[in-house]
Amino acid sequence: MNAFINWLNKHLVPVAAKIGSIKWLVALRDAFIAMMPATMVGSVASLLNALVRDIPTRFGWTGFVNAMQPIVNINVQVWTGSMAILALIFAFTFGYHLSIQYKVEPITGGIVSLGTFIMALPQNSIITLKKTLSAADIKTITDAGSTVSGKTISTPGFFNFNTYFGANGFFTIMILGGLASAIYIWFMHKNFTIKMPDSVPPAIANAFTGIIPAIGSLYVSGIITWAVNTMSKSTVIEIISNTIQAPLLNMSQGYGAVLLMTILVQVFWFFGIHGTNVLGPVLDSIWLTAQLTNISAATAHKALPYFWTRNAFDLYAWIGGAGSTLLLLIAILMFSTRDDQRAVAKMAIAPGFFNINEPVMFGLPIVLDPIYFIPFVIAPVVMVTIAYFVLAAGWVAPIRVQYVWSMPIFINSIFATLDWRAPILQLVNAIIGFLIYVPFVKAANKVNPADLNQE
Repeated sequence: MNAFINWLNKHLVPVAAKIGSIKWLVALRDAFIAMMPATMVGSVASLLNALVRDIPTRFGWTGFVNAMQPIVNINVQVWTGSMAILALIFAFTFGYHLSIQYKVEPITGGIVSLGTFIMALPQNSIITLKKTLSAADIKTITDAGSTVSGKTISTPGFFNFNTYFGANGFFTIMILGGLASAIYIWFMHKNFTIKMPDSVPPAIANAFTGIIPAIGSLYVSGIITWAVNTMSKSTVIEIISNTIQAPLLNMSQGYGAVLLMTILVQVFWFFGIHGTNVLGPVLDSIWLTAQLTNISAATAHKALPYFWTRNAFDLYAWIGGAGSTLLLLIAILMFSTRDDQRAVAKMAIAPGFFNINEPVMFGLPIVLDPIYFIPFVIAPVVMVTIAYFVLAAGWVAPIRVQYVWSMPIFINSIFATLDWRAPILQLVNAIIGFLIYVPFVKAANKVNPADLNQE
């Protein structure tokens, strides 16, 4: 065991440390975190509408639903200004945080990324009719600014709000918005800027500093999007969505991808590296995108397209934090005879119920403890396997509402899925994870704490 841990320490830890220090990934992680207020506000609106409209409708309570219509309409407005425009928010936060990482003026960086995303969108509404229009109808439509070709009507200056302003725009922002931000940062580092006198207020000086870099980056984006639109008869976002985003999201629903991510997070954590943070850009880029797509689909009364999403890891495999350490704490309190571990468990159990596990990770510690390495990896692997196939079979509903990560077990699952079976799955997994930890807690009883302090 020690030889295996030493091998991992030598070959894996340096890789994890390098990943955690990549500025682009840090910016991506921070950009997703910065969206949290909008995500939560939109989720609250979706949840309220589910409670006052969707669920009562199933029971035929039309009178109650009609009475609640003003609240429903308000929630729709709130959702429109939050969850529905996450791509616009993410476009700005990604450019902003990328600029912070490279120490350049961040507001303009966010504007550049946002403007680039808008360029990548389809800007025409295409409607195909079943019959040919009359000359009078064609004149009316063309006078309004649209173009008629046979049975097709094209209207410029139209953005498909429902299709691309949500999670479907994320990958385009990461790729094209990232490229535009990189060009902006390059101009800034080369000092292709307008310098203002020291007497000019900082807000004005910063705005002038970013003018030339913004012109350069946005024109490059404009050339790229124009060329793609002209040569492919499509748009950048449609191409990226069909060739990159859709295949990745489909791959994320495979058991191998879910299992690999679970193992990597556990192994990184074992070596004291915050696995969920280091791999956060991957978790959020793929599985959070799937989750936000589900939330939007639920709001539109459509079938949820993805059964495994970002918070499914937290609900079913990481109960109380990565490694399901809440279950370990309960096992220690019940079966440990070591005063040192019981003292840590008593201190860490309350935070553990709210998914804060740093006290047990570094206080017990689990980090680099060869006794707990096996259950720390095996318990989440078994739990995620059970949950994966249960959700894949449709026995428990997928996540449809974003929830606050610090919600305790059982409350978080019923809130996120609106399915009474989700807490039952959590309970089954919690019992199994607990049973996996128990033998190792008993094995740790045989270790003399005084021996751990000897050289």
